[in-house]
Amino acid sequence: MKIEKEIMNRVNVHLASHYGMCFGVRDALAATRSTYDENDVTVLGQLVHNPLVSQELTENGIKQGDLNNSITDIAGTVIITAHGASESDLSRWASTHRKVVDTTCPLVHKVHESLVSLIDSGFFPVVIGKKGHAEVNGLVGDFPQAIVIEEDEDIFDVPYEGKIGIVSQTTQPIERVDELVEKIRSTRNACEVRFIDTICSPTKNRQKAVKDLSEFCDLIVVVGGSNSNNTSQLVSTVEGLGCRVVQVEKPEDLILDWFIGAKDVGVTAGTSTLNETVISVSERIKAISEELAVKDREYLGKERILC
Repeated sequence: MKIEKEIMNRVNVHLASHYGMCFGVRDALAATRSTYDENDVTVLGQLVHNPLVSQELTENGIKQGDLNNSITDIAGTVIITAHGASESDLSRWASTHRKVVDTTCPLVHKVHESLVSLIDSGFFPVVIGKKGHAEVNGLVGDFPQAIVIEEDEDIFDVPYEGKIGIVSQTTQPIERVDELVEKIRSTRNACEVRFIDTICSPTKNRQKAVKDLSEFCDLIVVVGGSNSNNTSQLVSTVEGLGCRVVQVEKPEDLILDWFIGAKDVGVTAGTSTLNETVISVSERIKAISEELAVKDREYLGKERILC
């Protein structure tokens, strides 16, 4: 009976207390969906870093452009993504021949306002975030003197005197940002360093929720686009806690062997992931659990015959 009890354990699926699409992404998607009946609509970049959303937009005739494209090539309606854009880019795209729909997340707007406030107060601008990311590009687009810090070595580019003002990309993990801010403070003793915490609450909530799951789960499944920064940050957080983690974009990416021996599996998702995708992944994990249970019963039957 002991063998039967051990073999017949099934996978318990636990959804994070906070997961998936945040209000900023949801509102950006809703605004874009409202243009489906229009002709000649172009999103300037990737609306959100999610392949399923990108597929939906394409199927509904939405074209993808680039903020850096020549404006003479694009007419009709253009959509600024949830990641935001610099004031110079917004002004460049504004035209009487073109409708601009700005879906920038309000919390990204807050970062822009905080950075401008620091610069207006005489602080040298520093942005902690992922170099080349659309949100970061939008933040520093009007301020070529700004330094972007992604790794420790980037701190060498920060001035050693004067006033230093720091903001963060909204989707950075707070522990990493605090660590970098402290390193700037400790190595720039002659500077006045001011940090404004601009990490968004959805990111903080999802980071905390995945940490809670990691305390008792054998495996964490993170659902989100492969190029989604906040999704990759969730993966990194779980790895840092020593818990096993896999990242998928859709249910079909799940592999049965991942769940062999796992009793408790946690599921979370980045802020650009559709809730229905998360539910589909959870349901597929439950189906995999049933498949494993069938195999266990077959194995148990063979054990009894051999005995």
